[in-house]
Amino acid sequence: MQRFYLTTPIYYINAEPHLGHAYTTMVADAIARSRRLLGDDVFFLTGTDEHGQKVERAAQKAGLDPHVFADKIAGKYRELFKALNISNDDFIRTTEPRHIHAAQAIWRRVRDRGYLYKAPYEGWYCTVDELFVPEAQLVDGRCPTCGTAVERLSEQSYFFKLSAFQEPLLDLYRTNPGFLTPEIRRNEMISFVSAGLRDLSVSRTSFKWGIPVPDDPGHVMYVWFDALTNYLTAVGFPDDETRFQRYWPADVHLMGKEIVRQHTVYWPAFLMAAGLELPRRVVGHGWWLMNDAKMSKSLGNVVHPKGYTDRFGVDALRYFVMREMVVGQDASFTDDVFLTRYNSDLANDLGNVVSRTTTMIQRYCEGIVPAPAAPEPADVALGQRVDAVIASATAQTLAFDFSGALRDVWSLISDLNKYIVTREPWTLAKNPDLRPKLDATLGNSADILRVVAALIEPVMPSTSARIRVMLGIGAESWVGLKSGSIPAGTRLGTIEPLFPRMEHTVEELRQMADNQPINPAPASEAAPATAPTEVAAAPAVPPSQWPMDQRISIDDFMKIDLRVARITAAERVPNSKKLMKLQIDLGSEQRTLVAGISEAYEADALVGRHVAIVANLKPAKLMGIESNGMVLAASPDGGKPLLVSFEAPPSPGTRVR
Repeated sequence: MQRFYLTTPIYYINAEPHLGHAYTTMVADAIARSRRLLGDDVFFLTGTDEHGQKVERAAQKAGLDPHVFADKIAGKYRELFKALNISNDDFIRTTEPRHIHAAQAIWRRVRDRGYLYKAPYEGWYCTVDELFVPEAQLVDGRCPTCGTAVERLSEQSYFFKLSAFQEPLLDLYRTNPGFLTPEIRRNEMISFVSAGLRDLSVSRTSFKWGIPVPDDPGHVMYVWFDALTNYLTAVGFPDDETRFQRYWPADVHLMGKEIVRQHTVYWPAFLMAAGLELPRRVVGHGWWLMNDAKMSKSLGNVVHPKGYTDRFGVDALRYFVMREMVVGQDASFTDDVFLTRYNSDLANDLGNVVSRTTTMIQRYCEGIVPAPAAPEPADVALGQRVDAVIASATAQTLAFDFSGALRDVWSLISDLNKYIVTREPWTLAKNPDLRPKLDATLGNSADILRVVAALIEPVMPSTSARIRVMLGIGAESWVGLKSGSIPAGTRLGTIEPLFPRMEHTVEELRQMADNQPINPAPASEAAPATAPTEVAAAPAVPPSQWPMDQRISIDDFMKIDLRVARITAAERVPNSKKLMKLQIDLGSEQRTLVAGISEAYEADALVGRHVAIVANLKPAKLMGIESNGMVLAASPDGGKPLLVSFEAPPSPGTRVR
């Protein structure tokens, strides 16, 4: 068993949390969960940074004592992380006595080793970034990093001899390139340090909301000297030597790229000065952008996770952010893409194949998982494909490439859908002589779902658990994970929809920003607290027995305007497996439609074809394209969409009744 110590930054509490904070913590959680699945001894730390002039001023603005303000905002972070299903082992606050003790202990070590001295200081200070800015770096009197107006500050200060560590830091970056990733961040730090380091002011007398400097209580510690020490505090520094030896040094510090400098220049220099080991790796991920700008409360362009988790479920948000952002790169958050990912990847792909497989096992095998035999070469090849995806997805997860790992898993989901369509178990079930092939098909399908559930667990833990409940199996380690291992004879648990399709448009969802309930709502994502229960005996309703209570009146039907349309142009939508952009002629007008038919039709073959459309739907955006109408298509059980067509095509615009 390897030990693995992982941290997020501790989040500054001058404002409430948003998606930027949530993203870092969700990625760290996925890393921690994946390492636990490999059997590692994981310690996962997050928390809040609660000192400094910026917090003091925010508390004053709120009319609260700083302690009360800190308790309030720290509580909001705890609530958010609980709602996001974060599995942290500790939540540290820099106002805790254990941390104050640790920060003062490392101060004394650095001081006693000769790296602190006291001197007067005057300079331009940025209260947002909590740092002094050289006058030559100011941009129109503002901080070059955040754009905030700086203040002239003059006071006595303790200085840390940062200049003494210029060459040791450059040696660290050059001899240990894995210390800071991605490469662009490492190159930035090499450039920054090579330009020369000045000694760093590490105490303040102009405010009191901070940790007192040992033996000189008129000074409080610079917030970064205080905050960075939290990584030591949580593993027992300075008193619990056994715990400290067990977990230090940290294996990964994960953070946004804007605070890489503090973690890869100041932090290793502080540790070198204290005679302590350095962390093994610092990872600086990109920013979530909205309207082409970094999310910022001051800009008013932040995304609050709760609105998305309330409507779509926690795992849908976790899936979206980890599928869309490659760690190290920036990514844009748009409602259009979120809704498309939800309906396409989660409702149509994953949700559909889980429902299809479990329903057919219930219907054709009395709810008992058949043995996943491999009587034909196609089954053997599929098993080899599963093992290849296990290897690639786990490797990418361990490299923190969750986007790539999820892409691999979804390619396997697509392969499973194609396998089911090709084998046609609904046809096999009609011939008793083909029973072995039916059992092999459904057994192999259930086995692949078992693997999918295991591989998505770090990113979508609740969904993984729900799939296992439906399959009637328990949790599974990644150690020894391979195809063909589902226990035959297992009885299915309760079958439920994983991700009900969201039929609302983006505009409608935005109008519901007051958190009013949406119907349908996602099924509960709570992990099962008890053993799976037996499926109800009633089979799924076949098309010929559609429930009569769902019938509509003729007046309702007449509200739907069905028209004949001729396709004049067609092209696949980039970055989508299923969407096709269609230009159509309705006789009196031309329109653009987006239809999910790319898996069934080639674009060139559609041109000139007459189809039926719903002409009076409100416009909706799909992958950034406005769709004005809906093409009618049949969706056979397990099959691809089939366009509604005509023997002798009527003129475009003809009404369909």
